[in-house]
Amino acid sequence: MKTHILAEGKALGFDKLAITDTDLSQHTPHLREWLAAGFAGDMGYMARNVEKRSNPELLEPSTCRIITARMQYLPADTQPIQVLENSGLAYISRYALGRDYHKVMRRRLAKLAQQINVTLGKEQTPFTFRAFTDSAPVLEKALGEKSGLGWIGKHTLLLEKDAGSWFFLGEIYTNAPLPVDQPDSEDACGKCSACMTVCPTDAIISPRRLDARRCISYLTIEHKDAIPLEFRQAMGNRVYGCDDCQLFCPWNREAPTTTEADFAVRNGLDKPRLVDLFALSETEFLAMTEGSAMRRIGYAQWQRNLAIGLGNSQGGDEVVLALTQGLGRVNAMVDEHIQWALAQLDGS
Repeated sequence: MKTHILAEGKALGFDKLAITDTDLSQHTPHLREWLAAGFAGDMGYMARNVEKRSNPELLEPSTCRIITARMQYLPADTQPIQVLENSGLAYISRYALGRDYHKVMRRRLAKLAQQINVTLGKEQTPFTFRAFTDSAPVLEKALGEKSGLGWIGKHTLLLEKDAGSWFFLGEIYTNAPLPVDQPDSEDACGKCSACMTVCPTDAIISPRRLDARRCISYLTIEHKDAIPLEFRQAMGNRVYGCDDCQLFCPWNREAPTTTEADFAVRNGLDKPRLVDLFALSETEFLAMTEGSAMRRIGYAQWQRNLAIGLGNSQGGDEVVLALTQGLGRVNAMVDEHIQWALAQLDGS
């Protein structure tokens, strides 16, 4: 049965699958400490259902095994560092350049579960399978590490020597008593601290300890209100997410890129101009982000993030005109960021 699952998963485009049990007792204390320190910021959903996160059988009754899955997402030739170094361009996290991974991964996992049950149903009563991809209270990285998909690096992301960290994770909870895989106990980060050193806002305060309130990914995506002044210049041209801790990780130097069509760059978002994105109306923004993970932020957050990016650019008449025309377009919060950007460009 396990051999069948692995073969079916590979045929569906998953790069690696592994199986683990439901015991997360070694990971739960870290979660509770992280929440108690307030590092989750506005992400109240992280504090909800802690028991279900820590005990998979509470989320899906009768679960005794979890199939974990990994799928590479980095498109080839998107030149991320060159984009970051060009202040006139907008940097969008590489995971969001293609179709929404939630839908892609969950659909593939659900299909895998269905295929397994069809095959086994000829011989016995079907087992239960339920698929998740960043869509429920699931400790994905902990389960990935425990099953042997990699280790949790100092940047808090799952890492694997051959795959790096540019991959999505998904899980299938099941009551099928499958044989489990053994985790790779080696922590291959060693003495390297590149991810911690390069973080623009010093969000990785110690190995595997991230203060989300300082993280640009959190600030540009999860945080709904004004961006604290202390982080605006450090954001540079990062308008949706941040990949610095991955870009400068030695294990990502030769990480594989994806051949998955769903993760290919859409709408030229790998290196768009800030002024062009800022000029989009809300209708145009919604059309551009249809079927994309970027849709999760609204137009106001989008304009807010772009205004900061423009304020950190080289400026010029085109940029000043674009910012000025943006005043009054959305709301007072966005206007405050536009005024900040204009003051930045004016040197005041």
